[in-house]
Amino acid sequence: MKTTRKTATPTPVATTPRDRAREKSVTLADELQETLEGLIVSGALKPGSRLDEAELVERFQVSRTPLREALKALAGNGLVEMRGHQGACVATISLPVLIEMFQMMSVMEGLCAKYAARRATPAQRAQMKRIHEQLSELLVVADHESFYEVNREFHDALYDASNTRYLAEQTRTLRKRVGVYRRHVTFQPGRMAATIGEHLAIIDAIERNDADAAFAAAVDHVTLLQDDMVDLIAAISAHLPGAA
Repeated sequence: MKTTRKTATPTPVATTPRDRAREKSVTLADELQETLEGLIVSGALKPGSRLDEAELVERFQVSRTPLREALKALAGNGLVEMRGHQGACVATISLPVLIEMFQMMSVMEGLCAKYAARRATPAQRAQMKRIHEQLSELLVVADHESFYEVNREFHDALYDASNTRYLAEQTRTLRKRVGVYRRHVTFQPGRMAATIGEHLAIIDAIERNDADAAFAAAVDHVTLLQDDMVDLIAAISAHLPGAA
Protein backbone atom coordinates (compact mmCIF):
# COMPACT_ATOMS: atom_id res chain seq x y z
CA MET A 1 0.00 0.00 0.00
CA LYS A 2 1.44 3.36 -1.03
CA THR A 3 1.83 5.85 1.79
CA THR A 4 1.59 9.55 1.43
CA ARG A 5 4.53 11.46 2.83
CA LYS A 6 3.54 14.38 4.99
CA THR A 7 5.45 17.56 4.46
CA ALA A 8 6.09 20.08 7.19
CA THR A 9 4.00 23.20 7.05
CA PRO A 10 6.29 26.13 6.26
CA THR A 11 6.61 28.77 8.92
CA PRO A 12 4.62 31.89 7.97
CA VAL A 13 6.79 34.83 7.03
CA ALA A 14 6.02 38.52 6.91
CA THR A 15 4.72 39.21 3.41
CA THR A 16 3.43 42.75 3.58
CA PRO A 17 5.53 45.87 4.12
CA ARG A 18 3.62 46.49 7.33
CA ASP A 19 4.42 42.98 8.65
CA ARG A 20 8.09 43.28 7.72
CA ALA A 21 8.33 46.70 9.36
CA ARG A 22 6.72 45.30 12.53
CA GLU A 23 9.20 42.39 12.70
CA LYS A 24 12.12 44.78 12.23
CA SER A 25 10.76 47.02 14.99
CA VAL A 26 10.47 44.09 17.40
CA THR A 27 14.05 43.05 16.64
CA LEU A 28 15.34 46.58 17.20
CA ALA A 29 13.34 46.85 20.41
CA ASP A 30 14.88 43.62 21.72
CA GLU A 31 18.38 44.78 20.83
CA LEU A 32 17.81 48.17 22.43
CA GLN A 33 16.41 46.58 25.57
CA GLU A 34 19.50 44.37 25.91
CA THR A 35 21.86 47.30 25.30
CA LEU A 36 20.13 49.65 27.74
CA GLU A 37 19.85 46.89 30.33
CA GLY A 38 23.59 46.35 30.14
CA LEU A 39 24.26 50.06 30.58
CA ILE A 40 21.96 50.23 33.59
CA VAL A 41 23.21 47.06 35.31
CA SER A 42 26.85 48.08 34.79
CA GLY A 43 26.22 51.52 36.26
CA ALA A 44 27.04 53.38 33.04
CA LEU A 45 23.50 54.78 33.29
CA LYS A 46 23.13 55.69 36.96
CA PRO A 47 19.95 55.46 39.06
CA GLY A 48 17.83 58.57 38.57
CA SER A 49 19.41 59.42 35.20
CA ARG A 50 16.90 60.79 32.69
CA LEU A 51 16.50 58.73 29.52
CA ASP A 52 15.90 61.43 26.93
CA GLU A 53 14.18 59.95 23.87
CA ALA A 54 15.69 62.41 21.43
CA GLU A 55 19.21 61.73 22.71
CA LEU A 56 18.73 57.96 22.61
CA VAL A 57 17.23 58.07 19.11
CA GLU A 58 20.28 60.00 17.93
CA ARG A 59 22.74 57.83 19.85
CA PHE A 60 21.43 54.49 18.57
CA GLN A 61 20.17 55.73 15.18
CA VAL A 62 16.68 54.26 15.59
CA SER A 63 13.12 55.54 15.45
CA ARG A 64 11.06 56.29 18.55
CA THR A 65 8.81 53.22 18.19
CA PRO A 66 11.37 50.48 19.02
CA LEU A 67 12.93 52.74 21.65
CA ARG A 68 9.62 53.19 23.44
CA GLU A 69 8.99 49.43 23.28
CA ALA A 70 12.41 48.80 24.83
CA LEU A 71 11.79 51.35 27.61
CA LYS A 72 8.38 49.83 28.31
CA ALA A 73 9.92 46.37 28.66
CA LEU A 74 12.62 47.69 30.99
CA ALA A 75 9.94 49.39 33.07
CA GLY A 76 8.23 46.03 33.37
CA ASN A 77 11.47 44.59 34.78
CA GLY A 78 11.79 47.43 37.28
CA LEU A 79 14.94 48.89 35.70
CA VAL A 80 13.24 51.99 34.31
CA GLU A 81 10.57 54.31 35.72
CA MET A 82 8.03 55.95 33.41
CA ARG A 83 7.06 59.39 34.72
CA GLY A 84 4.34 60.49 32.37
CA HIS A 85 5.09 63.78 30.64
CA GLN A 86 8.49 63.88 32.36
CA GLY A 87 9.58 60.85 30.37
CA ALA A 88 11.62 57.86 31.47
CA CYS A 89 14.53 57.57 33.88
CA VAL A 90 16.68 54.83 35.37
CA ALA A 91 14.87 53.42 38.40
CA THR A 92 16.07 54.29 41.87
CA ILE A 93 15.69 52.12 44.96
CA SER A 94 15.30 53.45 48.49
CA LEU A 95 17.69 51.96 51.03
CA PRO A 96 14.98 50.16 53.05
CA VAL A 97 13.69 48.49 49.86
CA LEU A 98 17.25 47.73 48.76
CA ILE A 99 17.88 45.92 52.05
CA GLU A 100 14.71 43.88 51.52
CA MET A 101 15.85 43.02 48.00
CA PHE A 102 19.20 41.75 49.24
CA GLN A 103 17.42 39.68 51.89
CA MET A 104 15.15 38.18 49.23
CA MET A 105 18.17 37.65 46.97
CA SER A 106 19.90 35.62 49.66
CA VAL A 107 16.93 33.25 49.98
CA MET A 108 16.53 32.84 46.22
CA GLU A 109 20.22 32.12 45.69
CA GLY A 110 20.07 29.76 48.64
CA LEU A 111 17.27 27.82 46.94
CA CYS A 112 19.26 27.71 43.70
CA ALA A 113 22.22 26.22 45.58
CA LYS A 114 19.94 23.77 47.39
CA TYR A 115 18.51 22.46 44.13
CA ALA A 116 21.98 22.43 42.56
CA ALA A 117 23.16 20.08 45.32
CA ARG A 118 20.36 17.72 44.31
CA ARG A 119 20.24 18.17 40.55
CA ALA A 120 23.48 19.56 39.14
CA THR A 121 25.08 17.47 36.41
CA PRO A 122 28.80 16.65 36.43
CA ALA A 123 29.29 19.18 33.61
CA GLN A 124 27.52 21.92 35.58
CA ARG A 125 29.60 21.20 38.69
CA ALA A 126 32.78 21.30 36.62
CA GLN A 127 31.73 24.63 35.11
CA MET A 128 31.31 26.20 38.54
CA LYS A 129 34.78 24.96 39.54
CA ARG A 130 36.35 26.38 36.38
CA ILE A 131 34.81 29.79 36.98
CA HIS A 132 35.89 29.68 40.63
CA GLU A 133 39.47 29.07 39.51
CA GLN A 134 39.25 32.09 37.20
CA LEU A 135 38.09 34.23 40.10
CA SER A 136 40.99 33.03 42.24
CA GLU A 137 43.43 34.07 39.51
CA LEU A 138 41.79 37.50 39.17
CA LEU A 139 42.01 38.02 42.91
CA VAL A 140 45.78 37.54 42.77
CA VAL A 141 46.18 40.28 40.14
CA ALA A 142 43.51 42.48 41.79
CA ASP A 143 41.53 42.91 38.56
CA HIS A 144 38.33 44.31 40.07
CA GLU A 145 36.38 44.88 36.86
CA SER A 146 37.05 41.41 35.45
CA PHE A 147 36.40 39.87 38.86
CA TYR A 148 32.94 41.42 38.96
CA GLU A 149 32.07 40.13 35.47
CA VAL A 150 33.37 36.60 36.10
CA ASN A 151 31.62 36.61 39.48
CA ARG A 152 28.37 37.21 37.61
CA GLU A 153 29.19 34.19 35.44
CA PHE A 154 29.62 32.09 38.59
CA HIS A 155 26.17 33.01 39.81
CA ASP A 156 24.67 32.35 36.38
CA ALA A 157 26.29 28.92 36.46
CA LEU A 158 24.77 28.33 39.91
CA TYR A 159 21.31 29.24 38.63
CA ASP A 160 21.76 26.90 35.66
CA ALA A 161 22.93 24.12 37.97
CA SER A 162 19.68 24.39 39.95
CA ASN A 163 17.92 23.05 36.85
CA THR A 164 14.88 25.17 37.61
CA ARG A 165 13.02 27.50 35.28
CA TYR A 166 10.91 29.96 37.25
CA LEU A 167 13.30 30.22 40.21
CA ALA A 168 16.37 30.77 38.02
CA GLU A 169 14.53 33.32 35.88
CA GLN A 170 13.27 35.33 38.87
CA THR A 171 16.67 35.20 40.59
CA ARG A 172 18.35 36.61 37.48
CA THR A 173 15.72 39.35 37.22
CA LEU A 174 16.24 40.45 40.83
CA ARG A 175 20.02 40.25 40.46
CA LYS A 176 19.84 42.64 37.50
CA ARG A 177 17.65 44.99 39.51
CA VAL A 178 20.21 45.30 42.31
CA GLY A 179 23.24 44.85 40.06
CA VAL A 180 24.63 48.38 40.19
CA TYR A 181 24.31 48.45 44.00
CA ARG A 182 25.75 44.96 44.43
CA ARG A 183 28.72 46.10 42.36
CA HIS A 184 29.64 48.60 45.08
CA VAL A 185 29.45 45.91 47.75
CA THR A 186 31.74 43.68 45.67
CA PHE A 187 34.33 46.47 45.45
CA GLN A 188 34.49 47.07 49.20
CA PRO A 189 37.92 46.29 50.77
CA GLY A 190 38.32 42.57 51.44
CA ARG A 191 35.10 41.65 49.67
CA MET A 192 36.78 39.89 46.74
CA ALA A 193 38.86 37.68 49.02
CA ALA A 194 35.80 36.84 51.10
CA THR A 195 33.88 35.93 47.94
CA ILE A 196 36.43 33.24 47.07
CA GLY A 197 35.94 31.47 50.41
CA GLU A 198 32.17 31.81 50.28
CA HIS A 199 31.98 30.41 46.74
CA LEU A 200 34.18 27.49 47.78
CA ALA A 201 31.77 26.67 50.61
CA ILE A 202 28.90 26.58 48.11
CA ILE A 203 30.84 24.36 45.70
CA ASP A 204 31.92 21.96 48.47
CA ALA A 205 28.33 21.56 49.68
CA ILE A 206 27.09 20.91 46.15
CA GLU A 207 29.87 18.35 45.61
CA ARG A 208 28.74 16.53 48.78
CA ASN A 209 25.12 16.67 47.63
CA ASP A 210 24.39 18.43 50.93
CA ALA A 211 21.33 20.53 50.06
CA ASP A 212 20.98 22.13 53.49
CA ALA A 213 24.64 23.14 53.66
CA ALA A 214 24.47 24.52 50.10
CA PHE A 215 21.45 26.61 51.01
CA ALA A 216 23.15 27.97 54.15
CA ALA A 217 26.39 28.74 52.31
CA ALA A 218 24.62 30.66 49.53
CA VAL A 219 22.47 32.60 52.00
CA ASP A 220 25.55 33.54 54.01
CA HIS A 221 27.27 34.67 50.81
CA VAL A 222 24.57 37.18 49.90
CA THR A 223 23.35 38.22 53.33
CA LEU A 224 24.55 41.68 54.29
CA LEU A 225 25.96 41.75 57.79
CA GLN A 226 25.83 44.96 59.79
CA ASP A 227 29.35 46.10 58.84
CA ASP A 228 28.74 45.32 55.17
CA MET A 229 25.56 47.37 55.23
CA VAL A 230 27.38 50.38 56.66
CA ASP A 231 29.94 50.10 53.86
CA LEU A 232 27.17 49.76 51.28
CA ILE A 233 25.39 52.88 52.50
CA ALA A 234 28.66 54.82 52.44
CA ALA A 235 29.39 53.69 48.89
CA ILE A 236 25.92 54.57 47.65
CA SER A 237 25.97 57.94 49.37
CA ALA A 238 29.27 58.78 47.68
CA HIS A 239 28.55 57.49 44.20
CA LEU A 240 24.81 56.99 43.77
CA PRO A 241 22.93 59.99 45.16
CA GLY A 242 19.74 58.82 43.48
CA ALA A 243 19.47 55.93 45.93
CA ALA A 244 19.49 58.06 49.06
